[in-house]
Amino acid sequence: MRTRLLAGPLAAALLVAGCTAETPQEKPPASGAAGGTVDMDVHGWVGYEATAAVLAHLLEEELGYKVRTRTRKEAESWPDLETGKVDVIIENWGHPELKKEYIEEKKVALSAGLTGNKGVIGWYVPEWMVRKYPDITDYRNLNKYAPLFRTAKSGTRGQVLDGDPSFVTNDESLVKNLGLDYKVVYSGSEDALIKAAQRATKNKTPLLMYFYEPQWLFTKVKLVKINLPPYAIGCDRNPQTVACDYPPYLLDKIVSSDFAKTGGRAYELVRNFSWTNDHQNKVASDMVNGNLSAKEAARKWVAENKIVWKDWMPR
Repeated sequence: MRTRLLAGPLAAALLVAGCTAETPQEKPPASGAAGGTVDMDVHGWVGYEATAAVLAHLLEEELGYKVRTRTRKEAESWPDLETGKVDVIIENWGHPELKKEYIEEKKVALSAGLTGNKGVIGWYVPEWMVRKYPDITDYRNLNKYAPLFRTAKSGTRGQVLDGDPSFVTNDESLVKNLGLDYKVVYSGSEDALIKAAQRATKNKTPLLMYFYEPQWLFTKVKLVKINLPPYAIGCDRNPQTVACDYPPYLLDKIVSSDFAKTGGRAYELVRNFSWTNDHQNKVASDMVNGNLSAKEAARKWVAENKIVWKDWMPR
């Protein structure tokens, strides 16, 4: 997912039987022995839920831990890495400011390595629009198409549909700094973005939207990315003046320093965890399109992919 302080690129709470807790109580530190507790926050997009569900399944069924989860926005989780309420943030989208504060300065957290997922954020239109308007993928041509994207919420300007305001987004600055006759409108969630894309594709209605990968929707709906000014290192350093595309994101795992010290085999599993966008999308698709709970989808993926996850297990 995904604001600079709030982030990312949205969904229902992870359903892991016996594992959810809105306010974690005092717990024994996780250790190499079975019976320890791991507290993991779940952020608001289905890809995160999918990753968290698989990790929770392996921690519980293969290593004998208890996993407690709670649903939070990204920036809300980081302070609790310091208080002890959170052990693991399993999918982090950048957040250099948060890393500076909690990893570099306070030293209460650290990166536990990459998830293996490659994150992409950008602007997208349905494929049918590109066939009808071939030059629409060049941001310099967006103003002439602005009337197509007008809505009741955007008024006389075209609409750029964003998700939850807490997701990582530069869109308001991009609209201003690129001189685009558009207004950013927040749909409120990943689910709302997905439904908008599905409607626009089915009904052939214009849509310009913020979206991201990994995301299962790309296996069902054809979307085409708008070519914004190319990203260069540092071009987005100032949130107020940014006028370039989003950077590529190598998503990583964040853990509390205490968990890294005392987490034993649980921490080893988190550190070793690494899969692909396709892996995540398969679990997420089973949750959304296969009507499986997060726990059921995770169990199915684990049963079918032992060759992948066996290398993550502590020796």
